[in-house]
Amino acid sequence: MNDGAAALVVTTAAKARAIGTAPLARILAYASTGVDPMIMGMGPMPAVRQLLERARLTISDIDLFELNEAFAVQSVAVSHELGLDPAKVNVHGGAIALGHPIGASGARVLTTLVHALRAKKLRYGVASLCIGGGMGIAMAVEAL
Repeated sequence: MNDGAAALVVTTAAKARAIGTAPLARILAYASTGVDPMIMGMGPMPAVRQLLERARLTISDIDLFELNEAFAVQSVAVSHELGLDPAKVNVHGGAIALGHPIGASGARVLTTLVHALRAKKLRYGVASLCIGGGMGIAMAVEAL
């Protein structure tokens, strides 16, 4: 864990144009799910599956995954259970390398994902976090 702060602007494309800026990404879907608190680190697994269903996408449609590392093995286990290509996961390093700021991790993970998609000229990405108590949250975005 480390200190950190983040701010994201979530608005419509029309409002972004009205204030003279261009959107970086579009939110396709999101999901929040829960698992048994004894396996809290696996919370992102059903969240990712649910959001892909909502977005009408498959694992193979996703270009990059940003899985927050609550601890080292947690993101490895989620990645393995979802059958993800390791070359598509945390391409700039995860929370161990980049930081796990309590209260700002979601913004950090999403920002890292959007900028990686844009830098690599890729289209779809998924960001996810496990949350104490067994919750999992995930969001699919399309880089613009």
